Amino acid sequence: MRAMVDVATQPSLLPILDAARIRELDKRHVLHSWSAQNAIDPVPIMAASGVRFTDDTGTTYIDFTSQLVNVNIGYQHPRLVAAIAEQAGRLTTISPAMANDMRSEAARAIAEIAPDGMNMVFFTNGGAEANENAIRMARLHTGRHKVLAAYRSYHGATHGAITLTGDPRRFGSEPGIPGVVHFFGPYLYRSPFHASTEHQEGERALAHLREVLQVEGPHTIAAIILETIVGTNGILVPPDGYLQGVRDLCDEFGIMLIADEVMAGFARAGEWFAINHWGVVPDLITFAKGVNSGYVPLGGVVLSDAIAGSFMDTPYPGGLTYSGHPLATASAVASIAIMREEGIVEHARDLGERVIGPRLRALAEQHPSVGEVRGLGVFWALELVSDRAARTPLTAEQMGQVAAACKAAGMWPFIAGNRVHVVPPCVITDVEFAEGAAALAAGLAVADSFGAARD
Repeated sequence: MRAMVDVATQPSLLPILDAARIRELDKRHVLHSWSAQNAIDPVPIMAASGVRFTDDTGTTYIDFTSQLVNVNIGYQHPRLVAAIAEQAGRLTTISPAMANDMRSEAARAIAEIAPDGMNMVFFTNGGAEANENAIRMARLHTGRHKVLAAYRSYHGATHGAITLTGDPRRFGSEPGIPGVVHFFGPYLYRSPFHASTEHQEGERALAHLREVLQVEGPHTIAAIILETIVGTNGILVPPDGYLQGVRDLCDEFGIMLIADEVMAGFARAGEWFAINHWGVVPDLITFAKGVNSGYVPLGGVVLSDAIAGSFMDTPYPGGLTYSGHPLATASAVASIAIMREEGIVEHARDLGERVIGPRLRALAEQHPSVGEVRGLGVFWALELVSDRAARTPLTAEQMGQVAAACKAAGMWPFIAGNRVHVVPPCVITDVEFAEGAAALAAGLAVADSFGAARD
């Protein structure tokens, strides 16, 4: 047995690298996702705190991305960092076959904020694995094999999750898993249903979904999976009544409803889970990102009591070495406690209604390049166009110039297609948001130069 070592007297095992060395090693050894490696030059980030991070040149940016829309609680929250360090001192790892205090408490805390009748949690390492396991659970529970997912969606990059994904990121992984069928969800600004009102868009989207169910055979469909609020495909807030309509269709045909809350959950949309905004109860909820702000990799599935019942006497045929990892679940326990004590969910809801929505709508009035503003909580998007009447999207090159102007003004933007997503940490203050919005205005001034005209 290894002798105990007084770590306080030992030199650190962690090297301190300067920016040049970071770049050198990154270029030589790190394969970055979604990128042609020779076309990118990742910026070394040297420090972060609250809603800001600092790069290798010493430039500090206010972060309107929350990295990948996951740093909901902000960078380096001292109590969350301390909780992770405390758990590392107690117990760093244990098999998922064992019981563990932090795993048990995290599951309890998540079940407590989930809708009634959802009392069990299966832990994963992230959102893609959560969605993979959710569709497996739905298939096993129903004995059916098909899963319906929206075209404008992203559900992760593992093999099954990327098949569920409707956007073009799935192309490079096709053919994917069998049984996935895509449908169109509501998106009034670019309506596939030629609708003119939110109500009409929702009704026509539901009629379309019913038709897809009918031609696919409802008796073959295990689940419908959807992002409660579509994330990287546009921050598309569903019309009132749409999610209830999907729930009703699922109930009519015995189909499971999976709410992908990986991005929208844990304060991002001003609720613990975004679906609470509409009072709809799904059969399965998938989560990750904001559950602990990405401080340690963690995701999971919240199961309805009915689906959990399928695995009381029959084994669930799935598992992960790091399911419910103590460091990760301890961070979730601490994060949820911090969100409660600091009122972060309520703050996000109030900020969206009182500050973010009004400020972004004011920017839209001032900048003809803004075609539409949409969002909830701290989860917003500006759709940028070169012609408001024609709704012509800005090009990738033009959006790159918009991003550069935002960065030059001190704000790091989230660019997706022809949209600027406004998704800072949920703890951002009124004053900090105003600072970031001023930088956003500088980017919009560049967007205006591409020929947008007022209606």
